[in-house]
Amino acid sequence: MQTHSAETATHPATTHHSEKYPEKYNVAALTAADVAALASRLEQDEYTNAFAGLEDWHLLRSIAFQRPELVEPYIYLLDMEAYDEA
Repeated sequence: MQTHSAETATHPATTHHSEKYPEKYNVAALTAADVAALASRLEQDEYTNAFAGLEDWHLLRSIAFQRPELVEPYIYLLDMEAYDEA
């Protein structure tokens, strides 16, 4: 019986964003070009499954909280509005 783990199983038509952004947990290392590519994928919405799109959305959201200047042109993709917590 052959088993597949999440680490070894890959879908040929899908490139996982962690392959494009191996430093995905290091938002400080992402560039404006990285964020533009991420936003482009979200705009095109041509994911092979909902989880890939959701993962990109969560990455963009994480960037928005840590480096809002990079996400400002794409904030509409997050359906978030700026607010004042004061």
